[in-house]
Amino acid sequence: MSDIGGTETPYGVGEGPATRVSLSLPEGTAEAIRRRVGKREFSAFITEAVERELRGQILDEYLADYERRNGPISEPEQERARRVFDEVFAEEGQWPAAS
Repeated sequence: MSDIGGTETPYGVGEGPATRVSLSLPEGTAEAIRRRVGKREFSAFITEAVERELRGQILDEYLADYERRNGPISEPEQERARRVFDEVFAEEGQWPAAS
C-alpha cells in the first residue's frame, strides 16, 4: 500500500487496474504525441512518461535524504545510483513508494 496525498491506496505506482482521469494538454503537445505514437497508444505514452517522472522524483528524494545524512554525493556516484535504481526496478518490476 502507498500513501498518496494522505489517502491510503491499495496500489503502488504502475499497479492496479486502469482508471480514467481528465488530462489537459496544449493542443500542439497532444498532436505531437498522436503523430509519434498514434491514437491507440496515446494513453500508454502518457503513462510511461508519468511513471518515468515519478521514478526520477523518488530517486531525487532518496539522494537528497542520503546527502542530508551522509554528505555530498559526487556526480559520478549519482549517475551510478540512477543506473542501479533503473536496473533493480526493471528486473523486479516494482516501484518504491513516493515519500
